[in-house]
Amino acid sequence: MKKPAWLLISMMLVLSMFLAACGGNNAAPSDDNKGSENGSSGGKTEEKAPEDDKPVDGGDLIIGSSGKPTLFNPLYSNDSVSSDVETLIFDSLIGSDLEFNPTTDDAMAESVEESEDGLTYTVKLRDGIKFHDGEPLTADDVVFTYNIPLSDDYDGPRKSYFESLESVEKVDDLTVKFNLKQVDVQFPSVGLSFGILPEHILKDVPIADLGTNEFNTKNPIGSGPFKFVENKPGEYVKVEAFDDFYQGRPHLDTITMKIVPDANAMLTQLQNGDIDFWAGVPQSDVETVESFADSIGIKLEHGLALSYTFLGYNLRNDLFKDKEVRQAITHAIDREQIVDEIMDGKGEVADVPESPLSWAYNPDVPKFEYDPEKAKKMLADAGWKPGADGILEKDGKRFSFEVKTNQGNKVREDITVLLQAQLKEVGIEVKPMIVEFSSLIADIDPGVWNFDAIVLGWSLATDPDPSGIFHTKEIAEGLNFAGYSNPELDKLMDGQLQQRDKEKRKEEIGKIQAGIAEDQPYSFLYYPEEYRAMPANLQGYEFHAKNFIYHPHKWWLKK
Repeated sequence: MKKPAWLLISMMLVLSMFLAACGGNNAAPSDDNKGSENGSSGGKTEEKAPEDDKPVDGGDLIIGSSGKPTLFNPLYSNDSVSSDVETLIFDSLIGSDLEFNPTTDDAMAESVEESEDGLTYTVKLRDGIKFHDGEPLTADDVVFTYNIPLSDDYDGPRKSYFESLESVEKVDDLTVKFNLKQVDVQFPSVGLSFGILPEHILKDVPIADLGTNEFNTKNPIGSGPFKFVENKPGEYVKVEAFDDFYQGRPHLDTITMKIVPDANAMLTQLQNGDIDFWAGVPQSDVETVESFADSIGIKLEHGLALSYTFLGYNLRNDLFKDKEVRQAITHAIDREQIVDEIMDGKGEVADVPESPLSWAYNPDVPKFEYDPEKAKKMLADAGWKPGADGILEKDGKRFSFEVKTNQGNKVREDITVLLQAQLKEVGIEVKPMIVEFSSLIADIDPGVWNFDAIVLGWSLATDPDPSGIFHTKEIAEGLNFAGYSNPELDKLMDGQLQQRDKEKRKEEIGKIQAGIAEDQPYSFLYYPEEYRAMPANLQGYEFHAKNFIYHPHKWWLKK
């Protein structure tokens, strides 16, 4: 007998809280502290209108974004801003509810059935789904989309999500069968979450050229609730309601993602009404926003994120090759001060690459508390001695490096300055470098790796598999831009993906988290609490912790 996949996955992979949107369950670098779950003081919010207060159509929403999107193709983008726009344009076979259970509600799949051996998934599409150009979306488009990452010519960052996929085949116009080489417990919730591409438009584009095709930036066509109107690089991306969306026309007429790279300018534009929605209000600005919120008709919602912010190292740099040195750097960072002063207490110190909201979070890992004296001793034991100017030296090389982060993220900008002061206390010179978000993402692209260290954040997947960020195989073409490699942990990461017993898998993932914490390829800084400012009359909005754009076709503005 076959079981509905969403039911089986619910039992296996239920997350206690946080993150994911129906079009983006995969990890991505975030420009801001987006993605959160619901604390007692805010968070999970669903505006429920009275029965006689039905949704009305019309209205435009302007969302402020501190980062610039790079492209709009779910198989090729690797940043959260692009993913936000893709959530509007594309739709996926399977989604996620507010508790991060995989679900076919509000998704293109009418049903997903898993075979008893876990090697076959049969997906039945809903009837009547159309692309934005009016062409029907069928099984052929699903097969076309999923054959792209199976090709040797595919050079996008998501290849590892499809390593277990042997083949995808059309059963009939509305039915597709996915055949796996081996059990992969994250495949249904992550692998089936990618947006479907139109075969009739892209079939003649060589896969080797698909990542740079103009479809990705000038005319992306999906089957999501909104269709692409215009991308004015550096200024805005605009979408409009798709009248033939299979779940019904969205209530809003248009949504515009306006690029405002400076946080102070974003605050001013929010107050002046030049933007309506700000998903990443810096924790230090929350009180300011609260002071004028009522007078201009906005509200704030918030919750702890299934994401984390980190100081990541380029492990190709000789400065960072010794794990004892990386541990010493973490000892030299007062992360409590970061949370208390820069974030105004709105977050938690992080020790592992997973949110405490995840069912797989392991709190019992090696921890490197603030202890600058211990940091000095560890650095001295590693051969680093103070030079004439107080900066540590070894073999004629000074311990000096740049720390990059993205412009417009006020918290991260302030962190680089604080890191400069704190690490100077132990003899390390830090040179902050603030760059535009898309440039920062380009600097960590595979093969480029143009950075010494970086302050960035991961918006995590609904599934707790850490492979996509920390497995050795992800260095060359994936998201492991740090260049981290631990063969023993690689084996554990491979094994946990085939473990169908949830408790055993949790134990295995816990060992991986402990190993990564010991190695400190990143200095894990904090888990953020995210604040979202939006119109007080915005109805139908649900606070989903992974992606602030969740079920946008249900949003409407009360007159």
